[in-house]
Amino acid sequence: MILMAEPAAGRFGDFGGRYVPESLVPACAELAAAFRDAWTDKTFRDELDELLAVYAGRPTPLTPARRLSAELGITLWLKREDLAHTGSHKINNVLGQALLARRLGRTRLIAETGAGQHGVATATAAALLGLSATIYMGSRDIERQRLNVFRMEMLGAEVVPVTGGSRTLKDATNEAMRAWVADVDSSHFLLGSVGGPHPYPWMVREFQRVIGTEARAQAPSLPDAVVACVGGGSNAAGTFAGFADTTARLIGVEASGGAAMTGGAPGVVHGTRSMVLQDAEGQVAEASSIAAGLDYPGIGPEHAHLGAIGRASYRTVTDAEVVTAIHRLARAEGIICALESAHAVAWVLREAGTPLLPAGSKVLLTLSGRGDKDMVALSEGAEA
Repeated sequence: MILMAEPAAGRFGDFGGRYVPESLVPACAELAAAFRDAWTDKTFRDELDELLAVYAGRPTPLTPARRLSAELGITLWLKREDLAHTGSHKINNVLGQALLARRLGRTRLIAETGAGQHGVATATAAALLGLSATIYMGSRDIERQRLNVFRMEMLGAEVVPVTGGSRTLKDATNEAMRAWVADVDSSHFLLGSVGGPHPYPWMVREFQRVIGTEARAQAPSLPDAVVACVGGGSNAAGTFAGFADTTARLIGVEASGGAAMTGGAPGVVHGTRSMVLQDAEGQVAEASSIAAGLDYPGIGPEHAHLGAIGRASYRTVTDAEVVTAIHRLARAEGIICALESAHAVAWVLREAGTPLLPAGSKVLLTLSGRGDKDMVALSEGAEA
């Protein structure tokens, strides 16, 4: 079994680990121990499972994309995380971490967000459990995701604009981690992806594993390929977890301007060693994507490991292909997905009928979120 219950020393092969200031080492160790204890505690698991069912709306359906399948000459199934409460897969991890924060006696959630879906889910869980929430978001992302900013504030969260650097997810994560350092005793850093220092890559993958577990049980037969978009990679990690011990090919699709797996090199970003976009001096480089949630220069260390050992492969698509894909899915299936999710759709549209996805292939694709948040951006200039 490639996906381990807990990676030894927090490492996935050559990747992972815990590269944090000394002041955060005890907090990370405490969190790892607390998660290890909670994940084997039936009371904790039962409470999370109940919330996922009666609050988040799980299980999400596996929808056959019949018209696209006929057009492409393949069988395409869509795992509908866009139908989960708050509109994306983010709620799975957020509910788990928020319960864990309460178990640890923390009263405040600190989070980073790019596209805003993780921020909305964090604000939602904070409201549900009576916690406060502070969400760090790049000012550029605030401009292109105004709807989600309003949703976070309506739910009672404080949204803090980050104006330094590229003003996107990387910089928001920097500021969220600084805020955690300053208030480690009463706050929990609710990281949204499978990056960061141990135990986050392992813990977030386990909270997202529900996607792959459900999808495997729902699929009429074993798919030939399992496809998901990848920025940091939480929806892909959760999906892949359900199929890693099968013969299904695992395909992660990155933004061409933020392709850490295909264009990066080993390095450290936000407390973990993984594949990272870097400049000639080895400094973390800026990423670029039409999708704010994929505008990130790194990738989760487990993805780096899966790519290194050949168990998963990582491909890229362009912004133009993504815009075409979101329109084509909408018109063929009546589903408006998030720009992030449309990366996976774009790759399938491009490769169907090629040696990578031969005619007759069975493909399971995770739609990580819905596209409401992207309508303003699309209407202002991203034409099909």
